[in-house]
Amino acid sequence: MITFSTHRFPNGLRLVHHHDTTTRMVAVNLLYDVGSSDEHPAKTGLAHLMEHLMFSGTRHVPSYDGALQAAGGESNAWTSIDVTNYYDILPAHNLETALWLESERLINLALNEENIEVQKSVVIEEFKQRYLNQPYGDILHLQHGLAYKEHPYRWPTIGLSVDTIKNFTRDDVLDFHRKHYAVNNIVMCISGNVDFDTTVRLVEKWFGDIESRPIAGRRLPAEPPQGQYRFMSHKSDVPSNMIFTSYHMCGRTDSHYQATDLLSDVLGNGMSSRFYRELILGSDMFVDVDASVLGSRDPGLFYVRARLSQGASLDRAAELIDGVIERVKTDITQHEIDKCVNKYISNKLFENVGYAEKAVALARHELLWGASNINDENEVYRRLTPHQLMQVANTIFSQDNCCRIYYGPDA
Repeated sequence: MITFSTHRFPNGLRLVHHHDTTTRMVAVNLLYDVGSSDEHPAKTGLAHLMEHLMFSGTRHVPSYDGALQAAGGESNAWTSIDVTNYYDILPAHNLETALWLESERLINLALNEENIEVQKSVVIEEFKQRYLNQPYGDILHLQHGLAYKEHPYRWPTIGLSVDTIKNFTRDDVLDFHRKHYAVNNIVMCISGNVDFDTTVRLVEKWFGDIESRPIAGRRLPAEPPQGQYRFMSHKSDVPSNMIFTSYHMCGRTDSHYQATDLLSDVLGNGMSSRFYRELILGSDMFVDVDASVLGSRDPGLFYVRARLSQGASLDRAAELIDGVIERVKTDITQHEIDKCVNKYISNKLFENVGYAEKAVALARHELLWGASNINDENEVYRRLTPHQLMQVANTIFSQDNCCRIYYGPDA
């Protein structure tokens, strides 16, 4: 069980605190409630660009990383479709340095033309390296564009195109920052060897006087039921053919999420999974097959990814995948569930063993449900039954809810 305390400041800032006396360090994690799904369809990639710009320095601090490193710290960040997360790790006695820097870049970020152009170039290079010049790098662009027609999950976090990023103006950046980067749009978690009272006092010192402001309302269009099978073939000079399949599923806070997540483990997690036993060991057509879930706040996707052996028929491989999926609709055992639940809980314990990992997890739970959920979710998984998983399988695994891509040299 993770122990924690919470505090909400008058300006709307939410603080979660975990006291860890086994370390001399502290993690400062700021979760901004904005992601790529909050972008305008003509301005995709702005949330990720904004993440880069947050390291460009401020009016008073030319180098964010330089100032933090001088205090023995390091920092990083990531952007997702739902949120943007920033974290600093440094000696506990230097906590105030991180809070000063975080408050400074919230209110005095140097969003000048030069910094914006520099970071646009960095993001464009990342786009080229990770998505355009990487084997299979554009698969999620294709898959989400096929699965979503209305909801902004239809574009990836990096954005839809390099040209869109090139064309961002300073006004675009300033508008996005003004709408989303406010003190009342942050969940802050501080985890490490600093007590609660000291933490509250220091956060109050550096953030308490920052005024809240109206946040752009989140009114995302709901994705309508798919209603028909969707398929595309994408020829690409990659090492082997791939079949990428997705099904629409519930969102992260839905009561069926845990059953859906565990269903992906039954199908594709480890050497005792259905896909490994029936497709990898049971045929010579597959190099690897796995299943996973998007885990998004709004209704997401259940992924099945299969990489094929040389010469394997795409159509025949798809039939074999569908056969395994069809069988889980009527045949899941409690033994399979117990194995997957034990593995899930074990992985979660290892993932949250450190103070920095706890900081991220507590912030995300606080944003979605309240931080106490972090200690309740394991029990939800423990109570899952074969009937619940088969019910989910019958709900989502239908032909008219399926999107499939044949990707590779023989597509």
